[in-house]
Amino acid sequence: MARHNIIFGNDKALNNGYAGFDDRTPVDDRARGGFGRSAPQFGAQAPQYGQAPSTQDDLEASFSRPSATGHDTGRMTMRDALNAVTATLGFVIVVGLGVGVMPTVLRVVSGEQGDELGQLIMLGALGIGLVGGIVTGLVNAFKRTPSAPLVLAYAVFQGLLLGGLSALFEMRYPGIALQAIGATLAVAGTVLVLFRIGVLRTSPRLNKIFMVAMVAYLAFCLVNIGFSIFAGYDLRQGVLGLVIGAIAVVMASYSLVMDFEDVQRGVNAGVPRSYAWRCAFGIAATLVWMYIEILRILSILRGN
Repeated sequence: MARHNIIFGNDKALNNGYAGFDDRTPVDDRARGGFGRSAPQFGAQAPQYGQAPSTQDDLEASFSRPSATGHDTGRMTMRDALNAVTATLGFVIVVGLGVGVMPTVLRVVSGEQGDELGQLIMLGALGIGLVGGIVTGLVNAFKRTPSAPLVLAYAVFQGLLLGGLSALFEMRYPGIALQAIGATLAVAGTVLVLFRIGVLRTSPRLNKIFMVAMVAYLAFCLVNIGFSIFAGYDLRQGVLGLVIGAIAVVMASYSLVMDFEDVQRGVNAGVPRSYAWRCAFGIAATLVWMYIEILRILSILRGN
């Protein structure tokens, strides 16, 4: 959930490129065709990067240089975005997998004592991941300049959360974590393919509907937490739970389209390379949300 969501608001960086940034890298004149300089007078030496050409061969060599790429000018490229997304999701997966299999490994190795220790680790990871994920998520959302270490810290906490949550559900429904992972990959892959071929796109009207739905969804989550604490009853059960979960997955899918558009828009706008980590943060947050919702749907189906 990146530029369009209620956390980031309207991120002007992904719309306006370098506008308003003090730490921007100047665009190489080879990339913009020399348009930032005054035109040379007739008979004057051609401008050069370095020493002015003294011979015709030097002049021809200067014009035959390849144009500067986004990497040369400090702009975010698609490769930068993919690298940041891969690193962020990699931390989530590795940490989550380690925490998720820990209870099973300890149970096999140490028997009953290992099982108790595994449950403590599972619950500890779940609590630490929940609190740490909320804190680092808010910091990353409102931080003006993206930070790779903070995004990776968020990924670690989300890995702890997903690992503990998956292990908790696995104790009751064996194999449910793999089912949720497969379903999440299927939904995210379908969204990506449909986005690439131009079928899925956002619109101002759909964005407004999404924002209203997001507020309603968060309000329902708060009410459900209150019922769970004071009444001991979870509203997200049975048919209502399935309907809310399905709506949430659809919302997460639309949010993922927003994230993909943010990456594309950021590359086209020439934002600083560090903003690849903001895009990675948005995609990771959306996929984590989608996985949790699918996990809840599967638990309701298997519970019934």
